[in-house]
Amino acid sequence: MPSILIRYCLVFCLALGGLSGTEPALAQGVSKGSSGLPLPRFVSLKSARVNLRIGPSTDYAVSWLYLKSGLPVEIIQEYENWRRVRDADGTEGWVSQTLLSGERTAVAAPWMKAKGEDVYVNMRRDSQSTAAIVAKLQPGVVLKLDECNGNWCRAETDGTEGWVAQAEIWGAYPGEAFK
Repeated sequence: MPSILIRYCLVFCLALGGLSGTEPALAQGVSKGSSGLPLPRFVSLKSARVNLRIGPSTDYAVSWLYLKSGLPVEIIQEYENWRRVRDADGTEGWVSQTLLSGERTAVAAPWMKAKGEDVYVNMRRDSQSTAAIVAKLQPGVVLKLDECNGNWCRAETDGTEGWVAQAEIWGAYPGEAFK
């Protein structure tokens, strides 16, 4: 009996990669979904009406309805043509990939919404904390991201363009750079 248990344990450990000398991709901090794209990653809602479902199929109930295109969401899991996403408030659910866009957007400091009406995120002329302020953004304002350099993101909202500190938005990872 003990030898059977040891064999099962050995097979299980090998299947997990524990004795094979290779670490699972997730343990290395590198994960790719079935699409071949990295997980997690930020995208935005393509449609003005997007159902957030409790599972990866139209057979599952709708838990939330988004009514604004361009909102950023974070893809955290993939299953066939469905993507499990998380929004800026932490709400999670499943969305059809056809309703998502690769266009990068962000939300200005959603965690500061409840801190009062005189709290703003500064949009600056250049990517420096001493640059002139071109706009004061209320927390929750949606921005279209043109690029991020790891510390600052060039963004646009309602025809105003400028730079916002990457630490003051939800929609780009700390240190992430892209054009």
